[in-house]
Order: sequence, then structure tokens, then C-alpha cells
Amino acid sequence: MAELKTKPNDKDPKEIIAAIENEDRRKDCEALLNLMSEYSGEKPVIWGDGIIGFGTWEYEYSSGRKGTWFRGGFANRKQAISLYLMGEMYKLEDISPEFGKFKTGKGCLYIKKLSDIKIDMLKDLLKSSFKSI
Repeated sequence: MAELKTKPNDKDPKEIIAAIENEDRRKDCEALLNLMSEYSGEKPVIWGDGIIGFGTWEYEYSSGRKGTWFRGGFANRKQAISLYLMGEMYKLEDISPEFGKFKTGKGCLYIKKLSDIKIDMLKDLLKSSFKSI
């Protein structure tokens, strides 16, 4: 079985965020770091080359393959900020259009900037996601 390439490491999440050149994106990532720390109750850990994850959970596929992944997290990407909400991954398509401007992918939510979405709705989503896994 192939081993996962994306694993936790010792990089400092605050240094990763501080290195973001775009000031608005950097501030949004700082805000997400604080929100996810608060709602997860976990310290942030870098996974792979730049995913900031919170907590861990164990999973097992029907094939018997097992793994460990973060409960939730985010990453600054070229086109958007990717939010990974493992507890809500199968409900992302149900997010209300009132949430704001966003796109969904398999297990993630893409936002360009926090001002494009309703923060109160994001907080509710984070609470629900971290509570459910």
C-alpha cells in the first residue's frame, strides 16, 4: 500500500503565514488560524508543504487501509484559501448560497477572501465540523 505523502512536520504555522506576500491574504490566514484554534481546541500543525491542520483522527477504508489525518485545516493556495473541514466533507454541497462567494471541491471549501463570506456562518460551520469528528 502506498504511504501518504502529506504528513505532519515541525514547520511553524506562524512562519508559514508570515511568509504570505499578499497582506490581505496573510491577515485572512491569521484570522483563520485563530478561529480554527478556538473551535478545534487544538494547536496548529503543518501538514505537507503548507496545510495548517488542527487535531487528528484515525480512519479506515473498507479495504482495510488505515490512516491519520487532521480534523480540519486550511491552506493558502494560488487561487484561493482552501478550507478542509473533514467533519463536514459530505455536507459542503449543502452550504447555503447566503454564505457568500465560495466554491466547493472534494472535501474542501474555496474562498478568495474572508470578506466574501459571512463570518458568523463560517464560525457555525467550524463549530459543527470540529464537533462532528
